[in-house]
Amino acid sequence: MSDGYLPEMSGSLVYTCIGCGLQYDIYDFIYTCPECKALLTIENTRFDDLKNIPGQKWREIFDARKASNILEMLGVFRFHELILPIIPLEDIIYLGEGQTPIVKTNSELSSWVGTPFLVKNDGLNPSASFKDRGMASAISFLNHVIRVKNLDSVLGICASTGDTSAAAALYLSYLPKSKVSAVVLLPKGKVTAQQLSQPLGSGAQVIEMPGVFDDCMRIVEELAQDYHVVLLNSKNPVRILGQKSYAYEVAQQLFWDTEDLTVVVPIGNAGNITAIMEGFIDLYELGIIPVLPVILGVQSHHADPVVRWRKTGQFTPMKVSPSVAQAAMIGDPVSYPKVKKLVEQHFEDRFYAISVTEGEIMEGMLMANRHGHVVCTQGGESVAGLKKALAEGLIRKTGQFVVDSTSHQLKFASFQQLYFDDAFEADYGITTRDDLKNKPVSLDANAENIAAYLGLKKRA
Repeated sequence: MSDGYLPEMSGSLVYTCIGCGLQYDIYDFIYTCPECKALLTIENTRFDDLKNIPGQKWREIFDARKASNILEMLGVFRFHELILPIIPLEDIIYLGEGQTPIVKTNSELSSWVGTPFLVKNDGLNPSASFKDRGMASAISFLNHVIRVKNLDSVLGICASTGDTSAAAALYLSYLPKSKVSAVVLLPKGKVTAQQLSQPLGSGAQVIEMPGVFDDCMRIVEELAQDYHVVLLNSKNPVRILGQKSYAYEVAQQLFWDTEDLTVVVPIGNAGNITAIMEGFIDLYELGIIPVLPVILGVQSHHADPVVRWRKTGQFTPMKVSPSVAQAAMIGDPVSYPKVKKLVEQHFEDRFYAISVTEGEIMEGMLMANRHGHVVCTQGGESVAGLKKALAEGLIRKTGQFVVDSTSHQLKFASFQQLYFDDAFEADYGITTRDDLKNKPVSLDANAENIAAYLGLKKRA
């Protein structure tokens, strides 16, 4: 770095197989090891050079960039050296992602859950979910590769339960239409109308197919293996690089104090929880934070293979049942092998997993939103997971707690309405509570009648 504050191209990135350890050129579009078929991670072979800068200096650099007027450094690329140090600022695609707020819960919600905590609202990203973090890095890298390799045409593709497709379609739409097109595969009937509208609005080709997310993922994996397409699911390790920024931001927003910190994350396809753990490891190894936090992963009991692995030591993919936390309705998380390796190497005594019921997820979402938040069903899953883990004594009750709300409430308004109407299908297994329901009341346009209904008294 020149003066230490403006990023420069540096580092040397390679794909590294988490199975056999073989390494591959970062400019190849590959997603599993050609030799052993295991997942790939991205390694900066010059990462140790970053250790020559003291942790306190890194904190000063990242804090200064947060206050800068350089747009490309206001988002996830504020942490350029830890994400994609090989690309120049001019190749970065910045659509306003990152810097999502941390909001303190009020006393009523804190009491209901069992402790004061903070909600990090990633629903305030451009496409209204955390997926924009990873897509910012993936599409910025794609933009860089198109320029460096002078590619004529690229097709970006992903499987999705909604949020990934919205983010991929949005970020791909920013690139020239003459060079880039977008295709998304969705499980028919299992994506909310609001989420379906997003890739359609961004101009992507949307393909609906029978089954669940796992079925869609299997198809895009085959396409990425056998055809010239760019996979934009979290199996693409460039996506993980951007999603690490969640950990960097949490640490920065807590003034780099991770003592007694627990971060609560819904698991889903396990890409996000992988990225968050990797992000905290980066900060710890550079001396930027004093200690690794505790990670609490949460799953619906309708799709909880990671929870079962943590309890039994055996990982077995499972057939899922319907879940209001649609992004969590995954019975065979693609990134599970990475989670396992990270837990074994760094988080053995700092990783917990808990499952919650569908009713608990809805109550978590509705209670959070009734007390000043805008969390989605996945955010409700995290809130419910924290409440349950505290009640069962799985984690300590003191310290700092940050709950990840991955998406915006409005994407899942249909589930809220189903709850209010007591209209969930039996497969969800949800018993509604009257005190959490709400509906509009029709009254005449008459102030006296409305005042009477509200029980108001006239001024003397």
